[in-house]
Amino acid sequence: MKIHEYQAKQIFAKYGIPLPAGEVATTPEEAKEIATRISKPVMVKAQVHVGGRGKAGGIKKVDNPDQAFEMASQILGMEIKGLPVKKVLVTECKDIATEAYLGVIVDRKTKKPVIMVSPAGGIDIEEVAKKTPEKIYKLEVDPLLGLQAFQARNLAYLLYSDRRIANQTAPVILKLYQAFTENDCSLAEINPFITTPEGEVWALDAKINIDDSGLARHPEIEAMRDVQAEDSAELEAREKGLSYVKLNGNIGCIVNGAGLAMATMDLVKKFGAEPANFLDIGGSSNPEKVVNAMRIILKDPNVKAILFNIFGGITRCDDVANGIVYAVNQLKPKVPIVVRLTGTNEDKAKEILQKINLPATSSMEEVVKRAIELSGMTQTTMFES
Repeated sequence: MKIHEYQAKQIFAKYGIPLPAGEVATTPEEAKEIATRISKPVMVKAQVHVGGRGKAGGIKKVDNPDQAFEMASQILGMEIKGLPVKKVLVTECKDIATEAYLGVIVDRKTKKPVIMVSPAGGIDIEEVAKKTPEKIYKLEVDPLLGLQAFQARNLAYLLYSDRRIANQTAPVILKLYQAFTENDCSLAEINPFITTPEGEVWALDAKINIDDSGLARHPEIEAMRDVQAEDSAELEAREKGLSYVKLNGNIGCIVNGAGLAMATMDLVKKFGAEPANFLDIGGSSNPEKVVNAMRIILKDPNVKAILFNIFGGITRCDDVANGIVYAVNQLKPKVPIVVRLTGTNEDKAKEILQKINLPATSSMEEVVKRAIELSGMTQTTMFES
């Protein structure tokens, strides 16, 4: 789950991370009032769940409350990468001497939290990793021991030779890691983390992503969810008990089991295409889940073929096949569908699919290749072939 910058800063504030004064506004009048209370130059920052706000004109510096009103009037209601801006953060400006990056993520390979710091702050860390990877310093943290004070100091001294600034930065790194672990984050970052000409340190920006599996422990964070800022298909999938993530390809994937779903997407990429989504219907044999899954995928105009990959264990292949038949009859999809079924009641499932002239294979490679081959065809062409 993503949260807005102002919400991430509310969490960081609980841990004592140094943050400029600021409040969120939903109207130009509120923005003016906040700027008046701060009584210094402020930044007016669009609150949306995407990067590139500055490049899109969603972050502006203003010198007085009247300008804050005018700028909020411009930013509120604008769209950034398709998302409307409904809130702005009005926050105190700080003079910048240096910019750095501080972040914590989970390394899936080592299954450990990783602290990343870089003196190249203020830009996307992905760009730094691509162009100047030597500027990123990483530290794997033993999840049982946690981040030690000496490790935080070592990282701080990699960023700053000035002892006074490094000694201010080390506690921030410790607090960032504490916020990351205690709130079940998948990402926590400060970019930029700045120093001022006077030698102070401040977190000018904040980003937190929460592991959905940990939200049950954090109802106060769950309450921060902005459903209007989320992808509508992902929101619908969650309500229907499906695991769905939209991607940028054109092969729609409906699979049971997260591991098989990942393997399916890997195979799609191996054979030269791109998956349109991750979608795991889980271990249930409820045909209605199949109907809901297909309905969600068909809302994506980029999808040119739908690929079912079902391994029947707890999930019965015949129930999935019935779900496919229901979905085809109800939704009348205009894209080709290919199916791989193997396992429990496999033969019965294939008989069911023959009723709608939809052959099924037991080969995973074969079904992926077929999906890619048919991705330029219409459903009518497929069923008549």
